[in-house]
Amino acid sequence: MKINGLRALALASATSVAALAGSAANAVEIEYWQYFFDARVAAMEQLIENFQAANPDITVTMTHFPYADYRTKVAAAIPAGEGPDVVQLFYGWLNDYVQAELIQPLPADVFPAATIDEEFFPMVQAMKEGDQYWALPTAVRSLALFYNERLMEEAGVEPPTTLDELLAAAAAMTKRDGAGNITQVGMTAGMTAQDHHWWREGLVRQMGGEPYTDDYQTVNYNTDAGLKALEFYTDMFMGENPVTAVGFMDEPQAAFKAGLAGMHIDGSFRIGSLADIRGLKWGVTELPATADGVRSNYSSYWVNAITTKAEGEKYDAAVKFMDYVSSDEAMQIWLDVVGELPAKPSVGMTEENANDPVFGPFIRGLEYAHTTKFADESGQRQLMVEMVERMQLEGMSAADSIAIAAEAEQKLLDEYYGE
Repeated sequence: MKINGLRALALASATSVAALAGSAANAVEIEYWQYFFDARVAAMEQLIENFQAANPDITVTMTHFPYADYRTKVAAAIPAGEGPDVVQLFYGWLNDYVQAELIQPLPADVFPAATIDEEFFPMVQAMKEGDQYWALPTAVRSLALFYNERLMEEAGVEPPTTLDELLAAAAAMTKRDGAGNITQVGMTAGMTAQDHHWWREGLVRQMGGEPYTDDYQTVNYNTDAGLKALEFYTDMFMGENPVTAVGFMDEPQAAFKAGLAGMHIDGSFRIGSLADIRGLKWGVTELPATADGVRSNYSSYWVNAITTKAEGEKYDAAVKFMDYVSSDEAMQIWLDVVGELPAKPSVGMTEENANDPVFGPFIRGLEYAHTTKFADESGQRQLMVEMVERMQLEGMSAADSIAIAAEAEQKLLDEYYGE
């Protein structure tokens, strides 16, 4: 009996080893690519660990590159049949990735458009063409107003809730030297940072306009509303009593980090870089509304997509992985680790998350946020920079400068969509 028992044990062990070997032989390995950012890498490592625990027959290998090299690496690898099966890309690059045949649409049986429309924040619909989605985010971003608590207390002002209160608080926190030069700004400014988003999707809409029509293919801000928005913005540094200066300390976020700016508009992605600055006491509030309560915000996001390299069993594994990184669980992990906002109200609008003193203002801003569909984000941003520079350096009127910007951007859009 003892010998038979040993033989049985040996046979069972041999069977177990064979099963493991067979499982290893049948395991599918897929590659995931994203650009390098410490918190993003840490979050994705956790998601991959969770996914592999639930799917032991799938291995996910993550590769990341410096942001400056990322698009070039992706564009070279996929056509050669190499690189990622699932790739992270900025939402504004979607058209380029589709046209270059770098990604393929998500399967409608796993990602039905009607369900996604219902479950995700509305701005995600920019990833949809017809009845199919090309990509989905784990997290989204919005803008909010960061403020320096010490400078506000010193000036005797409170975080503003309206645009008029914003200007008054900024004036109270602005400091000048004996020659009249600004040494501390009440509010940062710079179209090269996030202000072009705030102006386009925030101020223009708050003044009663709409920056684009025809699904962002027609420029529509050379209007009374657009002009009013531009004058409001430029009066902060070109008016009779400037409360800021473009280029102060080179970058707006640098001035805020240094404690020399009372307020600063930025994205939720800035939270992590501010958290560890010693001596900087700061808070966050929603973007100020108009006097009659009109609010508007801008949202951007990075998405994940299945590449055209993924075929057969790798495609099936990529679909499963995409399904997980788009789940509620993944979104909460991403919020906790990275600080970027959940792409679904079911996660973002929980009582705990929506009322969080740091994340809350950004999350609540998603309810009235708009996502610009860029043809060429850097090119379109540069036109906003030049619009302001013409007024500053050449003394051009706001009306003339906004007309030039609108004409130039329409030409850019016509050339892009015409192709």
